[in-house]
Amino acid sequence: MNILIFLLIGAIAGWLAGKIMTGGGFGIIGNIAVGIVGAIVGGFVFGLVGIKSAGFIGSIITSTVGAVLLLYIVKIVKK
Repeated sequence: MNILIFLLIGAIAGWLAGKIMTGGGFGIIGNIAVGIVGAIVGGFVFGLVGIKSAGFIGSIITSTVGAVLLLYIVKIVKK
């Protein structure tokens, strides 16, 4: 059951980040991938700053912030 929740959080975070950065999503697989990598980036950045998040909503926020940062960096590198 934990893997399903992890994938759900990744999908939601990837979709939200896509809406924030590009105005659309990346498809279900793309959203999950962006959300999972965003969770890693967000967890790292939040750890550096000293912010801790807990629960389902905290995980979505952390993953979304990380995914937005990831998409922003990719956008800069592509230019």
